Amino acid sequence: MNEFQSVLAIAYRDFVKFLRDRNRLIATFIFPILFIGVLGTSFQSGLGDALGYDYRLFVFLGVIGQTLFQSTAAGIISLTEDREQDFSQEIFVSPISRFTIVIGKIFGETLVAMSQVIGIVLFGFIIQVPFSVGAVLAMLPFFLIVCFFGGAFGILVVSFLGAGRGAREVFPFLIFPQFFLAGVFNPIKDIGLPLNILTYMAPMRYGVDVLRSVYYSGSSAYDKVVLLPLWMNLLIIVGLGSVMFVYGTYRFTTKEQNR
Repeated sequence: MNEFQSVLAIAYRDFVKFLRDRNRLIATFIFPILFIGVLGTSFQSGLGDALGYDYRLFVFLGVIGQTLFQSTAAGIISLTEDREQDFSQEIFVSPISRFTIVIGKIFGETLVAMSQVIGIVLFGFIIQVPFSVGAVLAMLPFFLIVCFFGGAFGILVVSFLGAGRGAREVFPFLIFPQFFLAGVFNPIKDIGLPLNILTYMAPMRYGVDVLRSVYYSGSSAYDKVVLLPLWMNLLIIVGLGSVMFVYGTYRFTTKEQNR
């Protein structure tokens, strides 16, 4: 019970920080407007017809996957700020498991990411993206899986970084290339071999693809959009995510103890 309460307390702290961060709240809605509203709509008439499926829906699902993965990962990067404020040392000397602390951070950032997705879904409804609300609701368990994957990636990155300023400067170089390698708003189904190899190295790819594989299941566009079968995406996410989570948590907490 003490561990569970600790998870809730840490998660609540992160969610409250998000609600008080006006700049982050505004940025939450700017990205969907740019990429779903502007990019998706402007390319739909020409590119959508050539691809054989609705391009706005393609980008809509990609942005949801990207938001869940990136938001959770970026939230975990805040551990570097906690380190500068000595908050992380305080919680790591508390009588709770190290993994409980990291799980609490991931859970808190999951709440943040899910609230951002609500805004994306509402925006998609406003600009009339042809999506099914019922299908989106059915994807909720997979939203949580993608958030865990993003959190695991975030803790792995944090374990190799130093000060908060350095982390904030390095993290964009690790996350932004994945927008293209993961196929968030660009089809990567039939790209050349060299680039295809790079896409397999981008963790975000599997988070985006697992959502599309669920949503497009049984539709005529499935083979044109989905890269890997659902079971394979899940196997990679769970396997790779578990390794990143365990190793990243071990490295980070060990560094905290040696400070």
